[in-house]
Amino acid sequence: MASATAASAADIRRDWFVVDASGLILGRLASRIASVLSGKHRASYLPHLDTGDFVVVTNADKVRFTGNKLDEKVYRRHTGYPGGLRSVQAKDLQAKYPERLIESAVRGMLPKSKLGRKQIKKLKVYRGPKHPHEAQQPRPLEISAARGGKK
Repeated sequence: MASATAASAADIRRDWFVVDASGLILGRLASRIASVLSGKHRASYLPHLDTGDFVVVTNADKVRFTGNKLDEKVYRRHTGYPGGLRSVQAKDLQAKYPERLIESAVRGMLPKSKLGRKQIKKLKVYRGPKHPHEAQQPRPLEISAARGGKK
């Protein structure tokens, strides 16, 4: 019986991808990014190794929501102190920190473990069209903007 050789951490090469988020729906964008960060787009994917690539997201302030989520969706966090629950609406978060919308959506789609924390560090999100990763020569990542609710 032939045995298959599994890739080790030293064999993994990381590519860089760039995504223009303008006009894309947040959840569909985040699921595609999470798949690339975890390496599921590769034939050499192993669930216990970080085989994913780096993803640079530009124009995070132009991401879209479907339905009434922009007005109704609430992001909650806790300070760790009694009574320290903090809530902010999606439209306020998009106006002030649009990068956090994408980071939060992608983080929710990655494993909740050491592996997931390692994978999220490969996500670079920027508000405008410019980013400081031109030296890595990122390739464009195609994400279809199919379907959608209110514009």
